[in-house]
Amino acid sequence: MKQFLSVLFGSLISFVSAQSPLGAWQADTQDATLEEVTVISIVSEGYQAISWYNTATGAFIRTLGGAWSLDGSEWSLNVEFDSEQPEQVGETLHFTIAQNTKGYSVSGMNLEFRQIDTNTPGALAGAWLMSARKQGETLKPRSTDQPRKTMKILSGTRFQWIAYNTETKQFMGTGGGHYTTENGTYTEHIEFFSRDNSRVGAALAFKFERIDNDWHHSGLSSRGDPIYEVWSLRK
Repeated sequence: MKQFLSVLFGSLISFVSAQSPLGAWQADTQDATLEEVTVISIVSEGYQAISWYNTATGAFIRTLGGAWSLDGSEWSLNVEFDSEQPEQVGETLHFTIAQNTKGYSVSGMNLEFRQIDTNTPGALAGAWLMSARKQGETLKPRSTDQPRKTMKILSGTRFQWIAYNTETKQFMGTGGGHYTTENGTYTEHIEFFSRDNSRVGAALAFKFERIDNDWHHSGLSSRGDPIYEVWSLRK
């Protein structure tokens, strides 16, 4: 829990002094065995995801996130998923943030975040929920109001997907890394994958198109299966 608080506080403090909290933020720390750990916080309009993974191997450590709001110096996080402490799902956490002469920290913590993008240059910044998927040649809608969700959250350079259930508090899986959008091609470069660490280092290219503000996504999955998905921005 101490590591979680230092990560969250460190990122939120940086948000307050920045022109906008939106984008991607990174901190570097160590685990109990002194191995290097990368911490990435992606903040979109209304939603946030924070992830820890081994810098050298990409081994997944933890992720959590949900809806956020900022009121003066108070940051609130309504937890939708937490791979390590699922009992926090549904709770709203409140934090007061402060500033010191060295930058941004909280008393007794020692983790610093830096902003790595401000929601550019990628074309898909935002929090998205899967809203349809092709089965054969038929596009099957999927309710975005159900407890079982698959979300992708992207800044200008970073992406993360998370599968979870807000009703059962179950975390099913996640993966993330950096991405590009060029000439109608969306390319993911995987840096962590909770279900299969062997996927780390892979690059997956997909066709993408914005149609009526939805994201249409097609290509081959990490297992080589053809996919066609539609993603809708969260409101």
